[in-house]
Amino acid sequence: MNRNITRIVAIAATLAMGTSLAACGGSSADSSKGHVYFMNNKAEVVDQYKELASMYTKKTGVQVDIQTGAASTYDATMKSELAKDNAPTMFNVAGFDQFAKYQKYVEPLQDTDVFKLLNDTGKAYSYTIDGNSYTLPYAAEWYGIIYNKKIIKDYCSKSYAVIKSADDIKDYKTLKQVAESIEQHKDDLGVDGAFTTPGLDASDTYRFAAHMTHLPLYYEYRDANTTFSKTIKGTYLKNYKDMFDLQLKTSPTETSMVSSKTYDDVTSEFALGQVAFYPNGVWAYSQIKGNDVADEDLGMLPYYMGIKGEEDCGPVGVYDASWAVNKNASEKDKKATLDFIKWMITDNEAKKILSKDMGFSVPFTTFTDDYQPDNPLTEAARAYSNDGKTEVRSFTIPDQQWQDDIASALVEYAQGTGKWDKVQSAFVDGWSTEWNNNEESLGSVPEAQKFDLFGKAKAEGDILDEYEFDDNSTNVFGDDAMKRFDFGLGLKAGVEFSQKYQISIGYDWGLVENIKDSGNKNRNLMISLSCFF
Repeated sequence: MNRNITRIVAIAATLAMGTSLAACGGSSADSSKGHVYFMNNKAEVVDQYKELASMYTKKTGVQVDIQTGAASTYDATMKSELAKDNAPTMFNVAGFDQFAKYQKYVEPLQDTDVFKLLNDTGKAYSYTIDGNSYTLPYAAEWYGIIYNKKIIKDYCSKSYAVIKSADDIKDYKTLKQVAESIEQHKDDLGVDGAFTTPGLDASDTYRFAAHMTHLPLYYEYRDANTTFSKTIKGTYLKNYKDMFDLQLKTSPTETSMVSSKTYDDVTSEFALGQVAFYPNGVWAYSQIKGNDVADEDLGMLPYYMGIKGEEDCGPVGVYDASWAVNKNASEKDKKATLDFIKWMITDNEAKKILSKDMGFSVPFTTFTDDYQPDNPLTEAARAYSNDGKTEVRSFTIPDQQWQDDIASALVEYAQGTGKWDKVQSAFVDGWSTEWNNNEESLGSVPEAQKFDLFGKAKAEGDILDEYEFDDNSTNVFGDDAMKRFDFGLGLKAGVEFSQKYQISIGYDWGLVENIKDSGNKNRNLMISLSCFF
């Protein structure tokens, strides 16, 4: 039995320079057919991209060069490369800030064959300005609460169990009861705790400052009928606090020591079967597999916090990784680049490399169930959408500074040297501060739109012009959410004078709360003036 978590270490002599360039054309390349130069920011899949480039050149005669920039130097390398005559013809975009930086270089793609092959969710996540869509999301990921089915099954067999099976965990209340019960009986169950340690070492804070913060943001946007705001209230931060406190109280680590726990430490707790629950994403599978938790024992719950409506939602979706095409490339090179992308998402061997070897769940209609990653966590997350659950949208958060300030406040809170008020301030006040800073430095921010009648989100603006959600739309209506219909009482009075003019005033009282238990009811005041000709 392996008692040390498996790690994969990538060693490359080029890391000292920050980038690596692979010219994959060779003697078979034909310059008259154009040239593809891809600037990649994912070092972990550079070998697979080289393989794709070599395959395509051999098949078509088009030279494909792959350059990979280390994450910490990608922007600097991009700035240098884009200034050259032989600039990248396509490049990676990871998130709002990168799109804003390279906005002047991106080619509109909404009329291309490759864009039309995106599924509805992929199209919704494409960055769009004035009706033009500029990016092609190529990797969908999800996160929630990973759980060990074997531990839960063992727990359910005990007389003290509060559930009969993992299927009974459908809300935060039940999750909390289970976690506290496991913690109480951990010696009998042979585990060290219910949840993994909420590690607040710099390597692990993203799970709380980025991922976990998306939940209260998503539901606050839902309630405010918007898709973006430079100011927020922190309406659901109490729910966030409850979830964070639950992890603190049911993990193997003393609260005063959580800041010393790294990402590897925390992942080991789960991978070695020491705890039942691990809030993280599908990417954690690469570190979990090959240890003490079998693939068939891996499951994923939505990220429950006790917010009304969350029982109708699945895990959080992340579509940050996108391809973009350089509008300044020659027409011949742009065509060669779009043809290369189309080949990657339609050729069966290429699709296998993207999905199986790289491990991407690619949001194009050409990627059927046969072309999904061999990842039980991805399979578990996708099952929620297949069952009709709404995918929680990972709306854009400001920047790293906002995350760092939240993480710092969480450390103080966990250690008992700071109050929760500081977390509240970092979340709420820091949000507006950083978005104002971004607007000044980047020149634009997402512009909000309202949720429409059918509860489907649409966002548009300088950076996010038109997000429309279809099959995986954000539904804001339901038994515990907004009501589609209303009824009430109305009173209207008017007067006519000079046999030519009418003036009237009316008022309507809605009798139904538009959101259950919110105390909010519709009220309408109407004033009209009419003239007869």
